[in-house]
Amino acid sequence: MDKRLTWFIFGGMLLGVIFGYLVHISLPADHVWFGYITKTLKLLSDIFLNLIKLLVAPLILSTIVVGIAHMGDSSALGRIGFRAITWFIVASFISIGLGLLMVNLLQPGVGAPILDAADAAAKVGEVKKIDFWEFILSIFPKNAFEAMATNNILQILVFSIFAGVALSAIGEKGAVLVRGADALAEMMLQITGYVMRYAPVAVFGAIANVVATNGLGILSTYVELLVEFYFSLLLLWIILLSIGALFLRRRIWTLIRYIRQPLMIAFSTASSEAALPKMFEQLDRFGVPRRISGFMLPLGYSFNLDGSMMYMSFATLFITQAYGIDLSVGTQILILLTLMISSKGIAAVPRASLVVITGTLAMFGLPVEGVAIILAIDQFLDMGRTATNVVGNAVATSVITKWEGMLEAEEPEFVEHPHAPAHTAHHGARGLDLAEEIASEASKPG
Repeated sequence: MDKRLTWFIFGGMLLGVIFGYLVHISLPADHVWFGYITKTLKLLSDIFLNLIKLLVAPLILSTIVVGIAHMGDSSALGRIGFRAITWFIVASFISIGLGLLMVNLLQPGVGAPILDAADAAAKVGEVKKIDFWEFILSIFPKNAFEAMATNNILQILVFSIFAGVALSAIGEKGAVLVRGADALAEMMLQITGYVMRYAPVAVFGAIANVVATNGLGILSTYVELLVEFYFSLLLLWIILLSIGALFLRRRIWTLIRYIRQPLMIAFSTASSEAALPKMFEQLDRFGVPRRISGFMLPLGYSFNLDGSMMYMSFATLFITQAYGIDLSVGTQILILLTLMISSKGIAAVPRASLVVITGTLAMFGLPVEGVAIILAIDQFLDMGRTATNVVGNAVATSVITKWEGMLEAEEPEFVEHPHAPAHTAHHGARGLDLAEEIASEASKPG
């Protein structure tokens, strides 16, 4: 089923483009049936996204708690955290810097359509500015259940770290909770397997809805921006995967093969959350212990959004070029540093990239209404940057695991048993091994 699912998802994307285009050319936008069809298509993708959101909070909570509790040594957590943040900072500079370099070389904003200020303001709408102090405070949850109910990944991460460290500290008294969290992780992965069978239908609905609403003609209007932005993303992929290859050697190709499904899901739905459960499963197969991926992926989805960071630098200078504003090198460096700081932890913020771009433009006295220029094709841009976020976090997690000397042999390919999904057997066996290690350590005298 695993290999067939990739083809089913690709088929869903292709059929979505065809069906969406037929709807777009057959029915006017104000026709009653056009509304019914687009709402139905949106419903198909929204059901999938809601099911994914159902999985995210308990999956992150259980994997982090179990992972930290199994680490035993709190210094290992600090070491992994330090290496992760170091990687994220370097990757951020590469992403934002490459975006600034490419937009200066390619000049995609020159000659872009300028909208009337009033019309632009109406399209952009009210966008809340980012406040640094509010952001820092928002990291720390005041209610763990509220954090889980709202799928606030950063707050869930903070609570889970405290819970995992505490369970590790109290030892045998907390063993029952660790086993419960391990069982919860297994259950959520089993549900993930069920939900993923619906992914091709969701992908069809998401793509068809976008094409039916906007048509393919809008792509020709912005073809230069799209081509040059995706070319820049391709260069970023090459850089990130090349750095990963320095650590992983030939296994980088295996990693690319394993993450193709999360990539396609993220690209077609433009949602990083949608790819997260499948990413856990595929990194399991690649040999990343859950105690590492359970910590790294949630952290990465908050602080290591490589595609989004490139987009923000690219879009900011694209807007200044469209308005004929020439920025000095010093100002661009300041913009780079501003984006570097303000882009962290934005995953849970609605229209997150738009918030950061708008705030940055306002900070430097640039035309905020220019954001409306890219709104028309933001969905197509979002698909590329979301897929890039998945690549960046997959490479980061695998490299840190290799750096720690914990990268296991990849799971061998085998035919999936109809009553025993591959990921359950693989992760379940690992969980039993860890439980046996803990029991063995606890039984030793002294």
